Amino acid sequence: MSGDNRITRRFAKFRREGRGGLVTFVTAGDPDPGTSQRVLAGLPAAGADLIELGMPFSDPMADGPAIQASSLRALKAGQTVRRTLEMVNAFRQDDDRTPVVLMGYYNPIYAYGVEAFAADAGAAGVDGLIVVDLPPEEADELQRPAAANGLDLVYLTAPTTPDARLPLIVARARGFVYHVAITGVTGTRSADVDDVAGHVARIRRVTDLPIAVGFGIRTPEQAASIAGLADAAVVGSALVGAVAQRLDGGGGADGVVDGVLGLVRELAAGVRGTAPAGVAGWGGMTA
Repeated sequence: MSGDNRITRRFAKFRREGRGGLVTFVTAGDPDPGTSQRVLAGLPAAGADLIELGMPFSDPMADGPAIQASSLRALKAGQTVRRTLEMVNAFRQDDDRTPVVLMGYYNPIYAYGVEAFAADAGAAGVDGLIVVDLPPEEADELQRPAAANGLDLVYLTAPTTPDARLPLIVARARGFVYHVAITGVTGTRSADVDDVAGHVARIRRVTDLPIAVGFGIRTPEQAASIAGLADAAVVGSALVGAVAQRLDGGGGADGVVDGVLGLVRELAAGVRGTAPAGVAGWGGMTA
């Protein structure tokens, strides 16, 4: 189990307020470092409860066209792992409460140096890591330094995860469990609420960790439905798509910031007041 940290405190806050949370994903450095920093700084006031900050990578195999394009824009603008950590450090000068989880792939972490990355991420104010292509069986190299630096390592489950494998995944997870609502890459189709309900119930039978559900959630209505089943809904492709839309429309940096934060406000309005239905104790194991 995780200790007392920003992530556990934030999920406890949802429980007190009787609602699900909104997790927002944006790519660090997209479309450029300055604009990206403005978006990051504005997310909490717009209604983001937790922030997933994507670490750009040249081969994001779990991501669909929208997030792939955002990674390429960020890399072209000069974004690096070090600059991403500097973004979090700058964010922490004004916000010491909102959890920030870095999401990405193992290659950039390995290239940076695993021990150095964990130490620098912890020092910058990062709360957790989601490493899409790192299964729990292979994670010891990162798990130990992450834990030593106060970083929760969040693992993914999918609709295709067998019941027999779930206990292994959740035994290693910290902070929360991230359930991928669809098979395939991000942003390609919508999550099915009935399917999500069944998989959330499966996960709750084996863990008392909170559950966030992502992939295939784009609208305030979808976010509200998912946040009513799980502990939080994750929206990413719609937000990075808003960056591209404003850039294509010639809105410039101000247009990008207004477009992304405006959509976050709509999503946050959708999830407020939602609580996971039919879950005894909300967040505790059920029979």
